[in-house]
Amino acid sequence: MLAPSSTVPHASALTHFRREFRMRMPTDPAGSATTSSTVSAPVGRRSVLAAAAGAGAAVALGAATGTARATTAATGPELRAGRPVELALTARPAAEAERLRLGQALRGSEFQATGLYVPAGTPLSLTVQPYDGLLPTLWIGTWDYYGEMTEPRSYPLTAGANTVTDPHGGPVYLTLTGRGERAGVLLRSGAVPMPVFTLGRTSEADYQRQLDTLTTSPYVELHAPHTTMTLTREGALLYRDEDHAALLDLVETITDSHARISGLDGSKPVHRRKAGPYHFTEVSKVPSGVGAYATHGYNGFPRAYLDRATTVEGLRTRGWGLYHELGHLHQQFAYKPGGLTEVTVNIYSLATQRTLKQPSNLLTVDPKTGLTYFQSARQKFGTAGLTYEKSFGAYEKLVPLRQLELAFGDDFWPRLHKLVREENPQSDYTETDKRYRALATCSSRVAGYDLTDFFVNTWAFPIDATGRAELAALNLPKPPVDPATLAD
Repeated sequence: MLAPSSTVPHASALTHFRREFRMRMPTDPAGSATTSSTVSAPVGRRSVLAAAAGAGAAVALGAATGTARATTAATGPELRAGRPVELALTARPAAEAERLRLGQALRGSEFQATGLYVPAGTPLSLTVQPYDGLLPTLWIGTWDYYGEMTEPRSYPLTAGANTVTDPHGGPVYLTLTGRGERAGVLLRSGAVPMPVFTLGRTSEADYQRQLDTLTTSPYVELHAPHTTMTLTREGALLYRDEDHAALLDLVETITDSHARISGLDGSKPVHRRKAGPYHFTEVSKVPSGVGAYATHGYNGFPRAYLDRATTVEGLRTRGWGLYHELGHLHQQFAYKPGGLTEVTVNIYSLATQRTLKQPSNLLTVDPKTGLTYFQSARQKFGTAGLTYEKSFGAYEKLVPLRQLELAFGDDFWPRLHKLVREENPQSDYTETDKRYRALATCSSRVAGYDLTDFFVNTWAFPIDATGRAELAALNLPKPPVDPATLAD
């Protein structure tokens, strides 16, 4: 069980979509490293920042004579040993602030990738210019909840010269928390480039050349507007022959499907998509029976899952696990009691299946019964002792959430997400009844019909007397069609 934050919990243990997944809250970053700072002359010029803004990049990398400069023509880190790297940062809202704005249970990533790796125990020398008064934080390492090193280490930076020595080493990231303020960072020495494929900027031939020549880094990254994928070198080489532009296009399509079903259309500031990309990372280990997991800041995938996460065909046809884990980073807390953690998450998984024109998992036929999940659930309606949480299987529990879309339109869940974001209802992590009530009342309000029969009588959701009174107080008409009769 994870500790609550504010009025929204971080989440309880997850279960695998077929077996078991887990999500955990990382502890506060810590490291036995040293940081020394002295004042030095300003770094770079504002033209560097302007170039980055023109390229639509929060962190821009490129090759140039002298120091490496941000440029729209860059195809990734084209760095040579000893050549400084100049980075242009644009501030983003903090991950926790975004979580609260979106009404979600989990924080997303707030890292800005640099494409650089620093070896263990190597002094990393850098100079910071806070153009608009904000100072960035440096992060070194990878996320790996079940591994020996569970998370990156953070190092607050000061204006001017800084030297950071991390005892473990790893990929280098930066965060700058704010709203569009700018800062420059010049990495003078200590880091080496990772192989990086950036969608729309890196050719496949160039990426393959990087894999062959940039062998000092044990990590590789794939970048797209809403995607950062961090892989070990060994993991990346397993599927190096993939079309990486097509792969990242597909990941972007998946994240887009999650945004659409979440109503993140930018129609109001509160309905903007999350600031920055989602972070998918290869992890060293998971517990027995765990395929992958979601937690604050990232989705973790062991090497055994990379055949589905990093191949086009695997992700397109067998990627439910990634759709599911990314879904956890979109779940809203207001109507997610613990019993629905592994249910409402698949609203997003099903949306991805429809986007990719896959058959719905709800239409899978059980070879023993010859029934789909719609059919097997329907056979249980009205039976003695029926309860939503105990009488239905994992996919059967998903059926009523899909039936709400079938009854009230493809925009049902986008509208409900928007309602929750705009009203921002609060509940403590212990208030399970309140969140079940919120599911029923918000659904009725969005549908425009009284769904008491659907939730309480047919599906036997645990809606208490208070919830039934709240539904009655809405004074809505009965729906013209019973949603429980509908199926794909």
